[in-house]
Amino acid sequence: MNAAVTAVFWCASTLLVYAGVRRLHARRPRWWTSPMLATWAVCGALILLLHASYQEYLSGTRWMILLLGPATIAFAVPIHRHRALIRKHWAMLTVGVITGSALAFASAWVFAGLLDLSPELRASLLPRSITTPLAMSTARVLGGQPELTASFTAITGLFGAAVGDLLLMLMPVKSAFARGALFGMGAHGSGVAKAREIGEEEGAVAGLIMILAGLFTVTAVAVFTALA
Repeated sequence: MNAAVTAVFWCASTLLVYAGVRRLHARRPRWWTSPMLATWAVCGALILLLHASYQEYLSGTRWMILLLGPATIAFAVPIHRHRALIRKHWAMLTVGVITGSALAFASAWVFAGLLDLSPELRASLLPRSITTPLAMSTARVLGGQPELTASFTAITGLFGAAVGDLLLMLMPVKSAFARGALFGMGAHGSGVAKAREIGEEEGAVAGLIMILAGLFTVTAVAVFTALA
C-alpha cells in the first residue's frame, strides 16, 4: 500500500474499532470493555498481525493526538461552574497537587530503578501520572519517547480508575471533594470520566486536580531542566 492508502486504512480502522467498542461498553460496562483499553488492545493486535510499524499507524492517526489538547481544555467548563468550591479549598488543593505529583514521580523513578530501565524508558515513564498532552510534552523535555509515554499514561489511568472504584467500596469516603481528588490525581483523564459518573461535583474536582497536577509537573520539569 502507498502512504496515502496506509494512512486512510489506519484512520478508518481506529475509528471503526472505537465505535464498535463504545457500543459494547454501553451494553456491558466493564473495565475490560473500556473504549480506551479495548481500542488500544485491538489496534495493537492489528498492527502485529499485519506486521506494520508504529510509524505507519501514526501516519493516519497522528491528528487524533492533536485533539487531546482541546479535549483537556474542555475540562475548564465544569471547573468554572464550581469556582466557589475551588476558592474554598485552595489550600488543600495546593498541598494535594504538590504532594500527589511528587509521589507519582518518586514511585515511577523507584519502579524504573527496580526494573533497571534505560534512561530513555525512565524518562518516558516518569510523567505517566498527568494528562496525556502534558505528559507527552514533559517526556520530550526529559529525553523520553512521547508516544511511549502516551501508552504508560493510558495504562496508569485505566488502572487508577479501577483501583479507585475499589477503594471507594472499601473506604467510607463521603466527601465529594475527596472522591473527586482521588480519581483526578490517581487516574487523570480516565479518573475524571469515572468521577463524573459518580457526580457532577466529583467530576469538577477531578478535572481541576488533573489539570493543576499537569501544569505543576510541566512547570517543575521546565525549571529543573533550566537550572540543571
